[in-house]
Amino acid sequence: MKNLSECRLYGILDLGYLPVTELESTARMMLDGGVDILQLRAKKSSAAEIQPLAEMLSPVCRSFNVPFILNDHPELVPLTGADGAHVGQDDLTVARARELAGPDALIGLSTHSLAQAVEARQAGPDYIGFGPLFATPTKPDYVPVGLEDIRAVHEQVSLPVFCIGGIKLENLPVVRAAGAARVVIVSGILQAADVADYCRKCRALLD
Repeated sequence: MKNLSECRLYGILDLGYLPVTELESTARMMLDGGVDILQLRAKKSSAAEIQPLAEMLSPVCRSFNVPFILNDHPELVPLTGADGAHVGQDDLTVARARELAGPDALIGLSTHSLAQAVEARQAGPDYIGFGPLFATPTKPDYVPVGLEDIRAVHEQVSLPVFCIGGIKLENLPVVRAAGAARVVIVSGILQAADVADYCRKCRALLD
């Protein structure tokens, strides 16, 4: 399995953008294009609905040696073969998520300010998400944090930091110039005419 420290491009299969029928084919295109870590996000689905989808996607990610993460639902990690779970500030604690997911699971934590990112070290996640950098329909209630604190986050937080929120191929050079080493891209990938090619272009900028 690819080590988290090697991961640069984090893709999310978000059922807000994607029908269930296209999950597997889109996952394969994203992985072919160089996505290093893949998350399933299904905010409006129950655990019972998510479980078979995760069971389908786990072996696909494993065939590419890419970690597979569930948004929320750490209890499904040992049941589905997923590699970890991602929790938000208002979800389960990192400790509780790890307890449910298993001691070897990867646990990610969302942070929405420099202060939250620094505090996150105490919670002990394996990585953090930092953002949203820009306004995004995925998180309409969150105030964008902008680019100013990206370098400070990387200087003050020793964990892998994945910048997220409104990042697309078009603004990725600006995000990189601001100091980001790792990014999460959602709608840009999922709405691309050629998903694999879009991911390759993003990877080229990150590499």
